[in-house]
Amino acid sequence: MNDRVKSLFKPDGKNSIHDGIEHEPGGGKALLDPTDTVFLLLDHQAGLFQNVKDISVSELRANATALAKLAALQGIPVITTASVPDGPNGPLMPEIQDAAPHAVYVPRRGEVNAWDNALFVKTVREVGKKTLVIAGVWTSVCVMFPALDAKAAGFKVYAVMDASGDPSELASRTTLARFTQAGVVPTSANAVICEVHRTWNRPDAAELAELYCMVSPSYQAVMESYRKAQDVVKKV
Repeated sequence: MNDRVKSLFKPDGKNSIHDGIEHEPGGGKALLDPTDTVFLLLDHQAGLFQNVKDISVSELRANATALAKLAALQGIPVITTASVPDGPNGPLMPEIQDAAPHAVYVPRRGEVNAWDNALFVKTVREVGKKTLVIAGVWTSVCVMFPALDAKAAGFKVYAVMDASGDPSELASRTTLARFTQAGVVPTSANAVICEVHRTWNRPDAAELAELYCMVSPSYQAVMESYRKAQDVVKKV
């Protein structure tokens, strides 16, 4: 975790904001703790994208890239992996590694479920974080299988639904139901950014605002109108 984030959050389990302002002590207790989180971005592969029907591929890719950029900005560990990247599933989308150069890639030996791969699980455990934020393609397989296993292994698990994709709306809905039954927390890329963000009273606020434009392009209009209003005020 970079120094700017260290000054804002501390790995004390309280997930309190330390920005010099008095905040409610219980605020953030139920939210993602950026000091105890690792992102698992699984099987975002070109071939698998061809079968994603519950979300546009462009939106999926933008949201996955936004998560990678968030991780790089906040110093959150990222682990990636792919299911037979030399086969029909295809290579990983390059945007993730480009956005998060610190991401660690773990090769697999054909396992569909990343949690069946001993090296992958070893890599996750060695990071030392107990909260896993998972996204991938397909949601009903590449996200759900390791999410359920990780939950059974004692991790707190979030599934980022709109940074993942499934072959149909029905597959996505049944996956969501199974997540909630198993105690895996469904979430969105925007919510993850907001939970890590927590306050605008921070030096990297402008960089975080750019991430909102990736997951919600209309937010760009909000920023443009604000900038224009500020220009008008300065001229008065």
